[in-house]
Formats: sequence, structure tokens, C-alpha cells
Amino acid sequence: MAHPEEISALNKAFSGLGVEEKALISILAKWHPHHIHSYRKATPDFFKEDERQFQRWADHHVLQLRQEFIRFKDAVVLRTMHPWERDARLFKEALQKGPRVDIIIETACTRSSEELLGARRAYHSLFDQSIEEDIASNIHTSDRKLLVALVSAYRYEGPRVHEETAKSEAKILYSAIKEAAKKNPNEDEKIIMILATRSTSHIKAVYKHYKEISLNYLDQDLEGECILKQIVQCLCIPQEYFSKILDASLRTDVNEATRDSVTRVVIARADVDMKQIKEDFHHKFGVTLTNKIEEVANGNYRDFLLALVAKEN
Repeated sequence: MAHPEEISALNKAFSGLGVEEKALISILAKWHPHHIHSYRKATPDFFKEDERQFQRWADHHVLQLRQEFIRFKDAVVLRTMHPWERDARLFKEALQKGPRVDIIIETACTRSSEELLGARRAYHSLFDQSIEEDIASNIHTSDRKLLVALVSAYRYEGPRVHEETAKSEAKILYSAIKEAAKKNPNEDEKIIMILATRSTSHIKAVYKHYKEISLNYLDQDLEGECILKQIVQCLCIPQEYFSKILDASLRTDVNEATRDSVTRVVIARADVDMKQIKEDFHHKFGVTLTNKIEEVANGNYRDFLLALVAKEN
């Protein structure tokens, strides 16, 4: 009979993000077949009784465990990739899975002009076509033009902002949102121009002036326009955006796509603004990001994440 404490430790090792390799090795390597048999009998959440009288893994748990075993490997591979290749592969994966418009927006709007240009070059080399071409072929909604414009952007990155223009464009956004029931703001040429060509400094000024007009922040008024809301948050308040993504993905009852966001965000932001993301996470959710990872993740994957979030940019 397997010891109850070992059963509990093994269940924990199989649960959460990643797997607890040390527990698996120390317990499974010393168990005899009758211990493993009693574990299967004692763990109906993982194993089910087959009609031919043996306990077999539930199929969905096998798939889930396979993903958890490779999570650490995927994180290491992403960490060692050239950032251009990493982002190009993120774009490709986003188009193949869904498509995942949120990942396209996140990647396009939180990279510098040179980084986004590099990702486009890497995409050409890896996939023998352009990101713009691939988006145009795979996105069949009214958001296509906006998304192509975002990935094509090469924004000015200096501090100069023309305040009167920013005020004027805040009014344009305010009017477009008020008229959203009549015309989809995602298709508005002026909105596309502002969000896809203006510098982040300029858009942050627009964000500030919008608050003066509406008394709400721009992303608050975009509550029903998910794509525009995400674009604005990624451009204007990226640390808040990423802390919310991490909170959502560090829960135990989420789907695989949401779980994968942990790796993507931590790897991409570890050398950029992780300190600010951690501060926002702690402020918003009342727990440190480190403690949350320790609570949810396991094994080498957990230790790798903790080492990355400990970096001070």
C-alpha cells in the first residue's frame, strides 16, 4: 500500500504548472508495482477503471501531463532564442491557433520599432512570407486592416509630442467610441492611423487628454471593444496589462492557452520591465508575483520562472 503522504506528494507533483521532478524521482523510483497499483486505485481523478478491469490514465490527463512535462523545455528554448525569432514564431503560432489576435496585438504593440522590424525580417527567413501577408490570408474579420497596420508599424520613439494634435486625436477617439453603434471603430481610418503610426509617447498624451474629455480612461470606455482596448493598454499601460495576464494565467482552473501565457510574458519581459510588472501585480492583487508562482508552479519550471522574475531588468 502506498503511503498517504507519498500519494499526496505525487498528486501535487502532477498538478499545477510544470511538474515536481524531484518528488517524481524520489517516490516512483523506489515504489514497487503494488505501490503503483494502490496509487492508481487511490487516485480516481487521474485514473479510471476500464471495463476490462484495469486502471488506466484518463486521456485528458495524459495530454495535460505531456504539456506540463515540456513546459520547462519550452521556456528554456524561448529564453535562448534570438528575440526576433521568438517574436516571429509567436506571430506564426498565434495565426495557426485560432487565430490568437490577442498575441498578435501584444507582440506588435509592446516591442520597439527595431524589435518589430527584426521580427518581420525573421518571419521572412523562417516562413518565406511576410507577417502582413500571413495576417491578410488568415484573418477574415473587420480587424484585418488594423492588425496589418500594427505589425507594419515603425514608430518614432523620441519624446516629442505635439499636444494640440494629441488633444484633437483624443476628441476623434471620443467621437468614434460614442458612435460605435453606427460604425465599427476598428475600421475607422483615423483610428487605425492614430493607433498604428503614432509614437507611444504621443498615444500616452492622447490617453491623458481623453481622460480630460470623457472623465474615464480610454481603455475604460473601450470595454465593449476588446481589440481596441488591448491595443491601448499595450501601448499606454503595458505593465498593468501584463500583470493582469499573469494573474489570469496563474490560476489552477484555466485552459491550456491561458496557462501558456505565463511562459510567454515572463520570457518576453524579464529583461524589459519585470520590476514594474511585479510592482503592479503586488499592488493590484495583494500578493507578490514570486509568491503566486511558488503557490501554483512546480519543479524546474517554477525555479526557472522565479529566477527570471527576480531579475531587475
